[in-house]
Amino acid sequence: MTLPNIQIKRSALQNYGSGSYLASDVTVLLDMVDKDAVADVPVSQKEALIQSGQRHYSDMLTLEQAPTAMHEQLYIQALEQGSTRTATDIDHLSYTLHHVFQQNVNDEHPLVLVSLVRAGLPIGVLLQRALSDTDSSYHLPSVHYGISIIRDRGLDPVALQMLLEAYPNSPIVFVDGWTGKGAIYQELARSLETFSDSTHVNFANIFHQGTDVIPLLTLADPAGVAWLAASEEDWLIPSGLLNSTVSGLISRSLYTEPSSGLHRSVFYDDLIEVDHSLAFIERIDAVRRALATTSTRLPTYQQPRYQTAALIETLAADYKIVNRNRIKPTIAEATRAILRRDPERILLATAEHPDTILLRHLCAQRNITISVLGDKILPYQAITLIKQRSQDT
Repeated sequence: MTLPNIQIKRSALQNYGSGSYLASDVTVLLDMVDKDAVADVPVSQKEALIQSGQRHYSDMLTLEQAPTAMHEQLYIQALEQGSTRTATDIDHLSYTLHHVFQQNVNDEHPLVLVSLVRAGLPIGVLLQRALSDTDSSYHLPSVHYGISIIRDRGLDPVALQMLLEAYPNSPIVFVDGWTGKGAIYQELARSLETFSDSTHVNFANIFHQGTDVIPLLTLADPAGVAWLAASEEDWLIPSGLLNSTVSGLISRSLYTEPSSGLHRSVFYDDLIEVDHSLAFIERIDAVRRALATTSTRLPTYQQPRYQTAALIETLAADYKIVNRNRIKPTIAEATRAILRRDPERILLATAEHPDTILLRHLCAQRNITISVLGDKILPYQAITLIKQRSQDT
């Protein structure tokens, strides 16, 4: 792998954008391109190209449209019912980060939060707001960046190298929204293998929790792979219901060869009027600051537990699925798959769970089969199975 010669000073990183977030919330290390320069590939065509192996998903984009009125309403309902839980989880995560890192970071060498674009962005911004809160018991010097990670192609090595050059004495924690099967964890682990030799100059930046401990933080971790998570439940995280309009108006990232620079993304300036990104942050942060509960230190894990691996294998056998990428577990991933992919059926734990209202609404709209399987798919509340398009998938 050939990387461009990088020598980055911190001030140079501020030349990158923050999407529709505040500049103090995050710096997104992506090459932002105009959406007119990206081919708008219809979902059915994209699915056929992906499953036939002709194209990788990160080489194509189906441009987003504004959410429907029903979709918007369900997001608002999810925000109403999930604000306190989200805020409490951020509080506990921040408190834990404070206890883990307070002796090792300072203003000159801050904790570096690296959100995985896109689902990690809202969570990373909330953590950055919380850690920056001088009135809290967990104030901690930190900076926040967003970089791309792509299944099968890994973490953007150019972006990571930029951060390592700019913060050579800072620990890095990677932030995602939730885990599904643990695929992104595995992608992250593969991408970081090059740093795992204890003699590597950047070993301590990455493996500050011990050899082979991948410092991945998530809000929810049903797959049981995160180093630190607020819970292992599959619940209706409000930011999981929308795409760019709760993630800084940034598209899913597109792959770029490392020798050519950063991964690319589109900024959806046409969706500004329906953007919830900053409003979501302000809402959850206000609730966090008003919490009356006592902050709790959460457990951390040295090794992934892969607690749902057997379930995924059983589903693959039951539905004759060879390519595990066709299985999209968790409410968030199941919903996103319906909106972005070509689903065959939806598996639900219960028929009337309030957290799956949007999923069931979308299924009714598109005549997608729903199978209610009860405890068989727990801890997941929902799983989307992507339609098979070729014989080998």
